[in-house]
Amino acid sequence: MSEAHAGKQFGEQFGTTSAAQTRPFRTSDPRLEPIARKVMAGERLNFDDGVVLYGSPDIFAVGWLANSVREKLHGDLTYFNVNRHINPTNVCVANCRLCAFGRKKGTDGSYTMDLEQAWAAAASGYSEAVTEFHIVGGLHPDLPLEFFLDLIAGLKERFPQVHIKAFTMVEIAFLAKRAKLSIPETIERMKAAGLDSCPGGGAEIFADRVRHIICDHKIDGSEWLDTARMVHQAGLKSNATMLYGHIENDEDRVDHLLKLRAVQDDTGGFQTFIPLAFHPDNTPLDHLPRTTGMTDLRQIAVGRLLLDNFPHIKAYWQMMTPQIAQIALRFGADDVDGTVIEEKIYHDAGATTPQGMRRQDLMRLITEAGRVPVERDTLYRNVTRTEDSFTVAV
Repeated sequence: MSEAHAGKQFGEQFGTTSAAQTRPFRTSDPRLEPIARKVMAGERLNFDDGVVLYGSPDIFAVGWLANSVREKLHGDLTYFNVNRHINPTNVCVANCRLCAFGRKKGTDGSYTMDLEQAWAAAASGYSEAVTEFHIVGGLHPDLPLEFFLDLIAGLKERFPQVHIKAFTMVEIAFLAKRAKLSIPETIERMKAAGLDSCPGGGAEIFADRVRHIICDHKIDGSEWLDTARMVHQAGLKSNATMLYGHIENDEDRVDHLLKLRAVQDDTGGFQTFIPLAFHPDNTPLDHLPRTTGMTDLRQIAVGRLLLDNFPHIKAYWQMMTPQIAQIALRFGADDVDGTVIEEKIYHDAGATTPQGMRRQDLMRLITEAGRVPVERDTLYRNVTRTEDSFTVAV
């Protein structure tokens, strides 16, 4: 596939009948003019284009371009789901400078659920029937692969309708190494136990220079990408993330996005790109400032413009606040994640957003942004809900 043709093919595959913006493009930054012509023609942007988009002072023109792509693909539709986060343990052998969640075994604040506690957490505290369990946790030195296989199988037995999205690429590679299995063998065992898809965490920034400083104890960027390929080759979908706002530069960000795009060209297995703002509180990097709203919006927009083969861009309201997430729906985002219920990882790093949001509140957030809320399942199939039951369009 030629690069010029890739964007057009994606538009044909994922386009909607809703009208995109019809107003002419205007900008105070002449460097954006040739990029705008490419975007309007459905041509693929390159590395240099990405650097310009990050550096342009005309953030509103960048947002306009991203919104035009978003509306060509999805019109006014904005997706959300009713999900629950489960973090079985925060015990972790890694010592990442970016993390406020992980604890060493036996230290204050460390915890590890047993299977009954994890299953109870899945069932507790919420009346709306969830369609997804989102499961991630620390790299525990003692818990074997079998523990996590039993966890998934037990959830499937108790909640057969709920989609299980579990295990980042980092967790899969770690568990495979501990079990002395290949990564494909590990993925197949997870699938057999009931794994339905994978989240996108642990990608951070792929550049070695940055990764050696912020998360040197994790797999490297190439290993993350290779593991994602193997997940997709096994027939599972996954998401992809990028952690921004720490020590990376614009070139590192563009490199990260283009590496994700290249894997997507090969596998088509990524569903959603989720930019994650770094929260420095309670981490060894707490001297760094938090990202601004403008930085968050620009990241959404550049992600939408460079990732022409990703169907969805998510404004994760837990990270960027519900208010910025609303604005992001005009800067390229078409998804706001879900109800979450109890989010631990970013709240340990100082997030002040609520730990969960009710379905009706999410719908109001989307509607007040001038968009049309659509409840989805993890695979972006429409969900029809009657009180506490639901039906998924297949």
